[in-house]
Amino acid sequence: MSAWQKNLSPPPNSETSAWRIYNDAKAGIWIDNFDGRWLVQTREKEFPKFLKSAVPEMASSVYWKPRDKAAKTEPEWTAGERITDRFSVQENGVSGWIDFAAGYSSGIFLDQRMNRERVADHCQEGDRILNTFAYTGVFSVAAATTSGAITTSLDLSQTYLDWTRENFQLNDVDPETQFFCKGDTFEWLRAFAKRGRTFHGVILDPPTFSRNKKTTFRTDRDYADLAKLAAAVVEPGGWILACANTHRMSARDFCDQIKIGIRRKITSMKSLPMPPEFHGENYLKSVWVDFE
Repeated sequence: MSAWQKNLSPPPNSETSAWRIYNDAKAGIWIDNFDGRWLVQTREKEFPKFLKSAVPEMASSVYWKPRDKAAKTEPEWTAGERITDRFSVQENGVSGWIDFAAGYSSGIFLDQRMNRERVADHCQEGDRILNTFAYTGVFSVAAATTSGAITTSLDLSQTYLDWTRENFQLNDVDPETQFFCKGDTFEWLRAFAKRGRTFHGVILDPPTFSRNKKTTFRTDRDYADLAKLAAAVVEPGGWILACANTHRMSARDFCDQIKIGIRRKITSMKSLPMPPEFHGENYLKSVWVDFE
């Protein structure tokens, strides 16, 4: 067994078939395993030579995406079976659709696995959970599937909201029992507060940078404003999971932004770690806030 093979991460548990199997930020090589289908990302523009012979023996399909390519560019087939359609994977027993042709991401952010597990563990049947910047709704599906929470998935993209509905169906949850909102998170949070609509939990996982017709958002500059709006719709005894994917802020600076924004009495604030297979990475900042 070669040195790099010794550094492969085993599956986190028997109910998870998608995880970061290889993580070498120093060399600029990252491999995500989607139930035997590998997605290799590299900092360099060439596929790693040491992987060419070994990988086909260990994965049914191998796709590759250099990180210098545009975010919406789909990965290139490299070895094994060509994937012509979407397929499903499991994370902590919750299923989700994966589509390598989707470009930006395949359908799930694997670095959020432990955060999704925490959300599911903190939900009870009937809890109202707001999942902002919902993407394909895996947070929502985990909450609804595991505990019977009533989720609201909010995203700008109708494509992703439709994907979220399909993920619910994949887990035998009727999408009609859940809620979906299309539009800007800031505008919806203001609308919820004006209507007096509150939630037991709110998930914040915004893009590092975004722009609409009226304004721009940057996590290192504007997160306090987002936290303020989110705190206004959290019911007493509720919580916020706040995440930021950025190297621009330290974990301490991120916590400070949240504290500035919340302006409510809290019982605890805790920084959360990334999954252990993402060793050496610190880009994802996650903070859990419990309210009085």
